[in-house]
Amino acid sequence: MTGNTFGNIFCVTTFGESHGRAVGVVIDGFPADFHIDLADVDRELQRRRPGQSKIVSQRQETERFEIYSGVYEGKTTGTPIMIMVENEDTRSKDYSTIKDLFRPGHADFTYFAKYGHRDYRGGGRASARESVGRVIAGALARQLLANFNISIVGGVVQIGNVRASKYVWDQVESNELRSVDPDTVTAMRNEVEQARQNKDSVGGIIEVVANGVPPGLGEPVFGKLDATIAAALMSLPAVKGVEIGAGFASASMHGSEINDEMAPEGFQTNNHGGILGGISSGAPIIARLVVKPTSSIPKQQHTLNTDLEPRTIMTKGRHDPCVAIRGVPIAEAMLALALADALLQDLGTRSARAPYSPRPYIKLGKK
Repeated sequence: MTGNTFGNIFCVTTFGESHGRAVGVVIDGFPADFHIDLADVDRELQRRRPGQSKIVSQRQETERFEIYSGVYEGKTTGTPIMIMVENEDTRSKDYSTIKDLFRPGHADFTYFAKYGHRDYRGGGRASARESVGRVIAGALARQLLANFNISIVGGVVQIGNVRASKYVWDQVESNELRSVDPDTVTAMRNEVEQARQNKDSVGGIIEVVANGVPPGLGEPVFGKLDATIAAALMSLPAVKGVEIGAGFASASMHGSEINDEMAPEGFQTNNHGGILGGISSGAPIIARLVVKPTSSIPKQQHTLNTDLEPRTIMTKGRHDPCVAIRGVPIAEAMLALALADALLQDLGTRSARAPYSPRPYIKLGKK
């Protein structure tokens, strides 16, 4: 498996660069004879699209996608699905002044150190533009998961120093910050606007939750479900940390506090975030990811050029002052991909016993 491919059975390979001709995805292992909802794919792409509000990148992309293989008469054929989106609003000239400079916080230096050459236009392959393919694949994965009554929601729980104090999931898409707490929208927007006015950027935290996941998904010991989810979310641009359930707060808890007591109706709490021993428990899977402040800022900073000589740099172009906002549908997509792959692996390991049907929820305390 290469670094451009995710999954073992539900395999997703993305391709393309920020300022190249196109970006897209090849999906292999998707079950045949499955009706694809194209409107749903478009809806997810529009959620990720730049230019959707004044507080995100003003790059204008329609995100029109075209299916080249793997789907016939609206249904999957079982062969690799290839979908592509052409880049329409590139402004490569915005990056001409940094052609020989490494932007602080970006992958410019590391890509150059690894390959001896880099696409400096908008970050090339390291750009969040690459996530278009992830969102397309994630939309298909979510449709597959829905067939098993598994659903995913996501939202912003923190921007800068403003943190949500309640969760109102049905209002996330009703506010431009995608905050889970409607009462924090104004304060979060002020955090973003203040950073932008200061020619700076701000970070945030995204939470994603999967409901309806049956117990039993995950392949010990190196294929643990939480390890797979963490790898999926950490692969996203600008993500610097992932936690499951209580996560890092566990360090300040006692065993008597963090253990989720069990009753016939299910777990009484969910500090384990839906995963125990690397296997899903039947409780909602809860993951949070920390997104660092956008590296591209129009403020003068010290750096090096490709000859490793000291220089100063000020990055121009159109960038999100807070990546977390548009990161929500991308994070949801990666959780969907991790779960779809785990589901297909689980079905494969016990197909003789219960072909193509996930294990029913086991009521605790009953045989």
